[in-house]
Amino acid sequence: MDNKYILAINPGSTSTKIALFLNEKKILSTNIPHSSKEITKFPKIIDQKDFRSKIVLDFLKENSFNTEQLSAVVGRGGLLSPMKSGTYIVNQEMIDYLTTNSLEHASNLGAIIADSIAKLANINAFIVDPVVVDEMDKTAKITGIPEIERKNIWHALNHKSAGREAAKSLSKKYEDCNLIIVHLGGGISIAAHKKGLAVDVNNALNGDGPFSPERAGSIPAWSLVELVKSNKYTFPEIKKMITGKGGIVAHLNTNDLREVENRISENDKKAELIYNAMAYNISKSIGAMGPVFKGDIDVIVLTGGLAHSKNFVNLIKSRVEFLAPVLVFPGEDEMKALANGVLRVLKGEEKVKIWKN
Repeated sequence: MDNKYILAINPGSTSTKIALFLNEKKILSTNIPHSSKEITKFPKIIDQKDFRSKIVLDFLKENSFNTEQLSAVVGRGGLLSPMKSGTYIVNQEMIDYLTTNSLEHASNLGAIIADSIAKLANINAFIVDPVVVDEMDKTAKITGIPEIERKNIWHALNHKSAGREAAKSLSKKYEDCNLIIVHLGGGISIAAHKKGLAVDVNNALNGDGPFSPERAGSIPAWSLVELVKSNKYTFPEIKKMITGKGGIVAHLNTNDLREVENRISENDKKAELIYNAMAYNISKSIGAMGPVFKGDIDVIVLTGGLAHSKNFVNLIKSRVEFLAPVLVFPGEDEMKALANGVLRVLKGEEKVKIWKN
């Protein structure tokens, strides 16, 4: 295969990650922070398109790289309608949806920026495994209230990447494995990957699964209704309790697990209790995925930023190792996962997909 230069772009709420790959090898990368002063002057996230695109082009120019050398551009997928996993070509329907119909989220800029840069080089732009990937079994979506269906917003990109790494370590293909994969970050997603499909996974954004550094997770429904009914909090405040200011933040006023561990080392009993409770809840949610496979699990995979903590990982392992061996892939290399998704298409190992709303 000829050398392929792939530009990967991952817009976050306060930064833009950029990486340039030559085939599988990362040759340039940066993470450019954006001050609140820079960001707040844009009424909507979508209005940041030109601002962020210029940042990407300036980065390439500073490194004497011409866009005409690119084979493809890939952006982090945004809040599109549910789709199967894979690598999708960015089309006008996707751009229109992200511009006008999608919820406000920085990841929506990924496809839009990638497309604008790809057009300069007359090449294609792609997205890979966005957070709305939906492979859930119909049975897993049913709740006890017909009007409410379980939905999944999760760390699909890192899950799929970690799943392939785990399969490789087993000398298998991802599509031939049964895996429970756990992304441990500001939000926590736990998925049952059955022969290449995530057939069950919690909604890691707005209320489902274990509590996390920033999410409330699943909470007693009656108590939540009573809290809303009390009028002590506005509706936006309640939503913030669920996403952003729930979990560790609500209990300990920090989202940094390292700080929590420091407090524990200084004999902070409350910090220790909450820390242990989060590991306990994660372990219970992992165990709940066991019946999906009727016990036939190849491995449990722990990944994400919190997996760097050996102590926290060991708390989880001690409770779930009876189900299956545990593999740990600390951190997440989303840029590599984005580039590899496109490379599989360029090499003919995977068919590109077309998104339709």
